[in-house]
Amino acid sequence: MDLAAIRLVDQDGSMQIAFVLYPGFTALDIVGPFQTLADLPGVEAVFVAEQAGPITDHTGALTIVATKALSEVPAPNIVVFPGGPGERVANAEHPIVVWLRAVHPTTTWTTSVCTGSLFLGHAGLLHGVDATCHWNSMDRLAATGAIPTGQRVVERGKIITAAGVSSGIDMGLTLVGKLFGDDIAKAVQLFIEYDPQPPYDAGSPEKAGPELVALVRDLSTQMAAAGKPV
Repeated sequence: MDLAAIRLVDQDGSMQIAFVLYPGFTALDIVGPFQTLADLPGVEAVFVAEQAGPITDHTGALTIVATKALSEVPAPNIVVFPGGPGERVANAEHPIVVWLRAVHPTTTWTTSVCTGSLFLGHAGLLHGVDATCHWNSMDRLAATGAIPTGQRVVERGKIITAAGVSSGIDMGLTLVGKLFGDDIAKAVQLFIEYDPQPPYDAGSPEKAGPELVALVRDLSTQMAAAGKPV
């Protein structure tokens, strides 16, 4: 493997990846893809938000600084949208959605993790398109015109959507493979030692069973009532 031989998108040798933030994002949704992509040669990883500055996640305990405002990133090569409770304020005219609608025609890849795909849906990018999100929000994804699937990572054209939270790592590795080849993606996987061996086998509704699914749905309802919808 020759890292120097990686084909980059821009003629100036840089690939700008915009990691989108908004109040109430879920941290792992964005940190997972960031970790898989940010260290690659030629990548300019930027955290962007409506306005530059600190943006706090849905727990209120973690803050990431957006170094650029959306207006400063008019033509990213790749965009990554995380999910999170804050996504529920989005609609077709939300500033982040308006920005996405403007930049999508010239992106190389437009991607999302968890309910981040709802931003793509609000932008009109998923009408009649197979897509995924967190299993507890599939009905909301369908309401945007998307065709929900139970797959962990879904690639349709230049749009890649990933299921809930931890699947952002899978999406990031998929994207590395598409951009730089399988060997580089495998090298990144090894570098971050992504070798899942969870202590429990309850990571999907099918595996968890109806009682755990009901419990999580109930907890989601309680969080919504407390102002922390999921």
